[in-house]
Amino acid sequence: MDEGALFLVVLACLLAASLGSLAISRRLPPHHGDDETLNVVRLIANIFVVMTSLVLGLLINSAKNTLDTVDRNVHAFAADLIMLDRLLQHYGPEAAGARQRLLVYAMRADAMMNEDQATGENRAAEKMLDEVGAGINALGPQDAEHRTLQQSAQQQFVRVAELRWLIVGITRGTIPASLVVLVVASLMLVFTSYAWRAPAKAPVVASFLAASVLLSAAIVLILDMDRPFSGPVRVSSESLMRAIAEIGP
Repeated sequence: MDEGALFLVVLACLLAASLGSLAISRRLPPHHGDDETLNVVRLIANIFVVMTSLVLGLLINSAKNTLDTVDRNVHAFAADLIMLDRLLQHYGPEAAGARQRLLVYAMRADAMMNEDQATGENRAAEKMLDEVGAGINALGPQDAEHRTLQQSAQQQFVRVAELRWLIVGITRGTIPASLVVLVVASLMLVFTSYAWRAPAKAPVVASFLAASVLLSAAIVLILDMDRPFSGPVRVSSESLMRAIAEIGP
């Protein structure tokens, strides 16, 4: 679901729970709003307050770990691209074709990050990287030094490919949708209980509105961190841009 649509859905759910409870509680018979009933309802709601706080903390921690892990992998990926280029550069002019294909792939990976795509989530980009490996394997070393450089380049290429798949494997996020639904449902229950028999005054309505907006924004930002290549909170492509500058002529 689009982040804007998700924000509006969560906001609508919380406002419906709070303002709906505020309006409906006035229409029910008085015994539904006596002190004993209200105390029991709010005691139960307090259980969900604690549970929701714990789950939100878990979601924040999970999303932050995902963002940090992908950011570290992207930095390592960029560094490995530079190291691979250095090995090919040391090999000599025979490796110029492989170096050029590596540059083209690095530029494509950077463009994909800026287009809200995963670094390797594209068959064309995968083919570009495979062509780099094929170029390395096609080198015909004539002496021990060049054979050593080719072997080192092959090993470095394997590390680049592994990092690429590590990045791809985590870009769709780790937070299950069912957990988000549970959090929103718990918040709705809490808002409903707090609004029950609350005075229908402007400050109360404004408080529920502000709380709904902030909590909706918080949930969207948490999910945005869990998808590191989209939205306002995302992994920077600066390390890949530096790699392109180093690889380029």
